[in-house]
Amino acid sequence: MLLRDAWELAIKTLSLVELQKVSERLALAKTTRKLGIDNAGTIRYAYGLVVETVRRRNMIAEFVSSVTAPKKLGDFRLYISAFLQLYVYHTRFAGDLATVNLREAEHVCSLARAIIGWQTFRPVERYMGFLLTRQIKHSQEKSSDDEKIALETFHPVWFVKYCFKLFNRHEAIAFLKGSIYPPSMCIRLNTLQSSQKDILEELIAQGMKLEKIEPLRHAFKLCQTNMPLRELESFKKGLLFVQDKASCYAVEAANPAPGQTVLDVCAAPGSKTTYIGQLMQNRGKIYALDYSKRRLETWKQEVHRMGVNISELVVGDARGPCPINIEAEVVMLDPPCTSTGVFGRQPSAKWRLAPKSIEIMSGLQWQMINSVAENVKKGGVLVYSTCSVTLEENEMLIERFLKWHPEFQLADITPKLGLPGLRGLEKCRRLYPHLHDSNGFFVAKMVKP
Repeated sequence: MLLRDAWELAIKTLSLVELQKVSERLALAKTTRKLGIDNAGTIRYAYGLVVETVRRRNMIAEFVSSVTAPKKLGDFRLYISAFLQLYVYHTRFAGDLATVNLREAEHVCSLARAIIGWQTFRPVERYMGFLLTRQIKHSQEKSSDDEKIALETFHPVWFVKYCFKLFNRHEAIAFLKGSIYPPSMCIRLNTLQSSQKDILEELIAQGMKLEKIEPLRHAFKLCQTNMPLRELESFKKGLLFVQDKASCYAVEAANPAPGQTVLDVCAAPGSKTTYIGQLMQNRGKIYALDYSKRRLETWKQEVHRMGVNISELVVGDARGPCPINIEAEVVMLDPPCTSTGVFGRQPSAKWRLAPKSIEIMSGLQWQMINSVAENVKKGGVLVYSTCSVTLEENEMLIERFLKWHPEFQLADITPKLGLPGLRGLEKCRRLYPHLHDSNGFFVAKMVKP
């Protein structure tokens, strides 16, 4: 029963991802609520199926379409299309590619008939054996070089071409391969709740193995844990926050100090706000600006869990003037972006994008950075960061900003992490999944003397 529930949850979640163009996590949450499933093991199993299938979407779609030709994957009904993709991942990618487990494949097909309906499933019955045994490489024989690399690294062709222009060919392929899977999980220890030494002792006693991430102050690589972090009492007490090291680095680049006034723009879901509050030792004031109601609920929960009591929520659109009239010593802007640096963690993001997406996002970011510049106090700093690797959202936007705002100038970022920015902006910093075991990230720090 649990396996059937997991497959139903996976089929319907993947269908929602494709239908509504939402993330795997949001689709899973919606589908879980709708189906009334609360078994943690079932949910984890379904999520694993979905996210690993989405990660390989182009390769799986190409393979399925080669088997079902002249029909393509997109020609089938939504639930059938979702199942075919999940089936190929589960039978061909999840285990040993050289081994065919006929009994397991038959069991999965029987689950699908029960979930989808045998009449709906009947038109694709004849393809199941071919999907189980045909060589996957055969579907790539007529592909161009760009298309082959796109299939091998599970990325859209347009993005492969973009990376070839951004980097040299060798580095582009290394980046694409490094972006397939998520980097190591990083946690930040919350010294607002206890000393770092005491937190470490408690986590180690609970079976965790951690490795300090230098030169960051409170970030640790999670090497081993005996249970999901959210089930730990330490998590519930706010002793730790799951936060990529690149995101931690952006906050440390801003270097907020106790007693300062900080404006955290696009603050939800709270990773920046809670770290800013920690570095400020809960002394001073943080104004957290965001407009997403769904994300703001998470922000409230996280701020409370982590014990940050100097933050005030400001609901508003960062593209326009701040709803409250403030000047801050530190303004942090982490705007919406194409997320090209986090495809390993959010694989559905890469399939929602198109070349036009970069232009749209950079336009949105330009509105935001121009708006929040007005809130930087004389002598203050503006830190701009994205989890994208594109030039248009990063160096080119900063170049344009500095031309329009000569009152700002780039500042050195300490500590040093990652590589210098491109286009000669060496004071900016870039981090890459394949080099730094982190999300792809860009950070620029500007001062207003």
